[in-house]
Amino acid sequence: MAETFDLKALEKRMDGALAALKTEFSGLRTGRASVHLLDSIHVVAYGASTPLNQVASVSAPEARMLAVNVWDKANVGATDRAIRESSLGLNPIMDGQTLRIPIPPLSEERRRDLQKLAGQFAESAKVAVRNVRRDGMDLLKRLEKANVMSEDQVKARSNDVQKVTDKHVATIDDLLKHKAEEIMQV
Repeated sequence: MAETFDLKALEKRMDGALAALKTEFSGLRTGRASVHLLDSIHVVAYGASTPLNQVASVSAPEARMLAVNVWDKANVGATDRAIRESSLGLNPIMDGQTLRIPIPPLSEERRRDLQKLAGQFAESAKVAVRNVRRDGMDLLKRLEKANVMSEDQVKARSNDVQKVTDKHVATIDDLLKHKAEEIMQV
């Protein structure tokens, strides 16, 4: 099967890197309650490691409080343990089948650490976008070598790939800037 160049496919792969970055950013604590804060937590329920959202519903009834309503009473203790043992530094308060989780304010040092972590997430996303760009450029070179595309066509497509790459990198920088401001907000 002959290879073809598809800019939309490359752009879709770059969009995947952006989506992954947004997911990682949603899990970063900012001092405010967010239902996505607990997305990374897995609970040992029914003999298997299960994502928290499959054993309970999470809501944010107040700006600095999360409520986790565990569906099965048998999983309340395991859910409490999973939240306490996570790296988020949260201490749930049991109230029947509901766990109330106060979100403590972040110290200045912890804010700086979270800002660095956000920077690392953004850099990983940029690397992913650049890898997609490299794959696209390599494909264009192979197509030119196989005489499927002329040198002028390859040059034009290379410029298109670079424009899409630049757009995605700028979006990542913008997302990082907003997340850093959100983290440093007291």
